[in-house]
Formats: sequence, C-alpha cells, structure tokens
Amino acid sequence: MKALVLAGGLGSRLRPLSHSIPKQLIPLANEPVLVHVLRDVRDLGVTQIGLVVGDRGSEITQALNDHAVPGVEITYIHQDEPLGLAHCIAISQDFLGDDDFVMYLGDNMLIDGVREIAADFQEKRPHAQIIVHKVADPRAFGVAEVDEQSRVVRLVEKPTHPLSDLAVIGVYFFTSAVHAAVAAITPSERGELEITDALQWMVDQGAEVVARTYEGYWRDTGKVEDMLDCNRELLDRVRHRVRGEVDEESELFGPVVIEEGARVIRSRVVGPVIIGAGSVVEESFVGPHTSVSGDCLLHAAGLQNSIVLAGATVRRVGGLHASVIGRDATVASAVIAECGRLVVGDHSVVEVTTKDPVTIPRGEAHSCDTSVSDH
Repeated sequence: MKALVLAGGLGSRLRPLSHSIPKQLIPLANEPVLVHVLRDVRDLGVTQIGLVVGDRGSEITQALNDHAVPGVEITYIHQDEPLGLAHCIAISQDFLGDDDFVMYLGDNMLIDGVREIAADFQEKRPHAQIIVHKVADPRAFGVAEVDEQSRVVRLVEKPTHPLSDLAVIGVYFFTSAVHAAVAAITPSERGELEITDALQWMVDQGAEVVARTYEGYWRDTGKVEDMLDCNRELLDRVRHRVRGEVDEESELFGPVVIEEGARVIRSRVVGPVIIGAGSVVEESFVGPHTSVSGDCLLHAAGLQNSIVLAGATVRRVGGLHASVIGRDATVASAVIAECGRLVVGDHSVVEVTTKDPVTIPRGEAHSCDTSVSDH
C-alpha cells in the first residue's frame, strides 16, 4: 500500500500565521503538523509516500529536510491550484499506479493512530473505506449515512438536517477503483473535483464503500482554537526530560521537557511544557500546555496554553494565554505589563502598553493595549 498526503491547502482560516508559513508546518508540541502526519503514515507500514504540494512546496521540502522522518521515501507531486481532493488523486496516478493507497490530509491529527482500521482495509479490501468520527453537530461536516453493515449509502456535505452523526474525517483508503470515479465526475459549483462526489459515484455504481468509526482524538488543525487544543493533547502525553540547563533558582513542576541547549534561569515552569533547543527562559512563568520552539527568548514573561514559534521573543509581558506567537516575532513592553490573548504573525512586532504595570508576570489575564507592526 502507498500513501498520498495532501499538503497544498492555503490555510486561510489561520491567517495571519499562514501568510508566511504553510499551515501544515505550524508546530504542535514543537514538531510540524505534517511531521506528525508522516509518522502516522509510517506507522501503518507504508514507506512510499506521494506528497501533494502547492506553490509553497519548497518551504515544505526544506522543513522535511530539517525534520526528517526516517523509513519513508517521499515523492513530491505539484498541484498548480487547489482544485479539490479528487483532483489530487487525478494528478497522482503516475505515482499511485494500480496500488491500494491511503489518502491522508496533511492538516488532520489522529493522535491515536489508525492501524487497526488500516489492517481491516487491507484484509477485506472494499473498493473504498472512509473514516468517520461521531460529532455533536454534524452540520459543519461531510456526513456519511450507512446501513447496518457499515456500508455507505449516501454522503451529504454540510446537511441542514443531518440523518447521521458520522462526520467524514481526513483519512481515506482506496483501491485502484477510485480512478474511474475521479475520471467520471465533474467540478462542483466551487470549481473543484470533490472526493465526496467520487465516493458517491462509486456508491451509485454499486461499488463497496464502507465506513469505519475512529474513536480516538481527532482535530482538523485549520483553526487556531483547534491547533491549541491539539497542542494540549500532545503535551499531555509528554514525559519529563531535562537535557538543557536549569539553574538552582528555577522551579519545575509536572512533566517538563527542556531540550538540549535551552536554559531556564530564575523561572517557574509548570508542565506539561516543552522548551525548545537554544531557547532562553529568564525570570519568567511558563504555565501548563505551552510549547516554546527553538531559539526563543522569554524574559520577564508569563504565558500558558500557548504556542511560541521559532526565534520569537516575549519580553516584559505576562498573562498571555491561548496565544500563538509567530516565527521571529516580538511581543514586548517598556515596563512589565500583562496582556490576554494574542495571535501574532511571523516577523511582527507587538508593543504592549498598560496603565497598571505589574511586578511579576504570573500568567493571569490583564487589560492592555497593543500596537502591531508587520515587518
């Protein structure tokens, strides 16, 4: 079995972050989403991966050079425009040939893995097998209607009155039968070749299309809130490990990862937390569910439940929570101030002013004004 991993989306819901970094490269627990996905694919025993990329393919290539996933061979497949998931299959036929394959959306996180579901597909080999997840409000998703044997009878995109609570999520298994379906469908109203149309065509033609329910943790990381939630879930699974330097005046509580070359100075860190290689945390508070990437500087800072990307600086600003600070961005204040939530793009400068300066940042929200400068 081969794999087709899709990493060409624009990530419009993640702006301003996705203006300067592909959404699949935003780090969760200090590793890009795409690296988590490729490892999940490798865990299925798949070694040949076709990676569909768009205009930012060179950035993805460089990131995968920096974060290698041993044991897989990647073939890059360029998609000129984001013309739909079925279009990705169409342009990948030379790579896929007649082999069975798993198609995995590069911004979906199924943290508990799909090995049992994959094994079920390989044993029974239906023409197509989709993965569904029970959701409270199916109206925001593609919904699968199935019979008593879990065979798909209908797929409906964002139904007003859903007849099922089974949302179709971003992992699909196919035999070569899908190629005829992709060739038979036409673009939707939004100009894309929809995978739901291809699957429905297969159902209408009498092909065996089955649904398997995934009961583990799943998120589509296309929104900041979902990224933060997924980051929390990953951090809840880390084990305490200190390879960097922690001075005698600092305190570590709970599972904390201090990577090699990182330094913690006169600070309090309450896990689960990861501090990336080369980062400096000085006179600061880092609270639970925070990941700090490499080469960052936190000085007299306070934050929790946040993601800090590589090279970022937070200086004299506390109370940050549910925040994402982009690569090489700076959040700073002339005096120690507390702020609330920020989503800051790469290479930006946020200057915080406050009428009520504080002495020690402790991660609690406080009113503030901000000015943002994009560089």
